[in-house]
Amino acid sequence: MKKLKDKKGEGYIDVCVFILCMLLILAFIFSVLPVFIAKHQLDIFVTELCREAEIVGEIGSETSAKEEQLKSQLNIEPQVEWSKTGKIQLNEEIEVVATIEKELGNFGGLNSFKVPIRAKASGKSEVYHK
Repeated sequence: MKKLKDKKGEGYIDVCVFILCMLLILAFIFSVLPVFIAKHQLDIFVTELCREAEIVGEIGSETSAKEEQLKSQLNIEPQVEWSKTGKIQLNEEIEVVATIEKELGNFGGLNSFKVPIRAKASGKSEVYHK
């Protein structure tokens, strides 16, 4: 009976510290998560853009139209660089690199800073130009 009546509140401090730590971890996750989402979107962007260039067999107006379409769908504005321009012969290698800067959120009073995110895709042309 003595042990049941002896409540000094020792577990109260432990629970408070645990909840504080969990909230800090959640705040960190929510500040870093947009960077991972942007990386995933950029990977989708370059994969789709490279596939369009493979099907069309050139880097020109059609790939530019696809680029604009993807930019509006994914709501991102990356800088796109192609390894080649113009018509690309059958089985020639195509490479596209897209870069975007995403701001890593303000966490714990620290200043936010920009993180460069880069995605790269490559493929081969599927068109034979005479």
